[in-house]
Amino acid sequence: MIDQLTHEKTSFQKTEFPIILLLDNITSEANLGSIFRLADAFGVHKVIFCGTRPNLKSNRLKRTARNTYNTVNFEFQEDAVSSINILKTEGYRALALEITSNSKNLHTFELNQLDQILLIAGNERHGISEEVLKLCEEFYHIQMFGENSSMNVAQSVGIALYEITTGFNKFHKK
Repeated sequence: MIDQLTHEKTSFQKTEFPIILLLDNITSEANLGSIFRLADAFGVHKVIFCGTRPNLKSNRLKRTARNTYNTVNFEFQEDAVSSINILKTEGYRALALEITSNSKNLHTFELNQLDQILLIAGNERHGISEEVLKLCEEFYHIQMFGENSSMNVAQSVGIALYEITTGFNKFHKK
């Protein structure tokens, strides 16, 4: 018989990666709750909410986040541009998760062992703002195989965090 494991019985090792997730005006409480869970699951160092302050009293956010809003390091900054500029001076590599005229397939993403990643995701309807895109050094998209050209922001953040943390894990296993 196969036993389904509880949170307490898994063998997962708690790990924090040098990843900051900057959310450029993401407003959906369900997406924000999902992103809290993803940040926890993938060992994100910090989440920075920019533009619209998240409603941490929202039942929808709380249900979706499943208490991770109490354990994930996060902050709110009005201005995404100044936050990005500060993090870039601290050595963070600014990556936009956005379909652009020069974005590359996320599967081609390469990581150096000492990289610090600033992963930027944008608004559910309009994506990353133009002023924020101008500050990004690299642009990545998720290859799509259906008729739609985009997916939900929380889902795309999950896929991106998987790719990035897989890269970091290769260095830890050597």
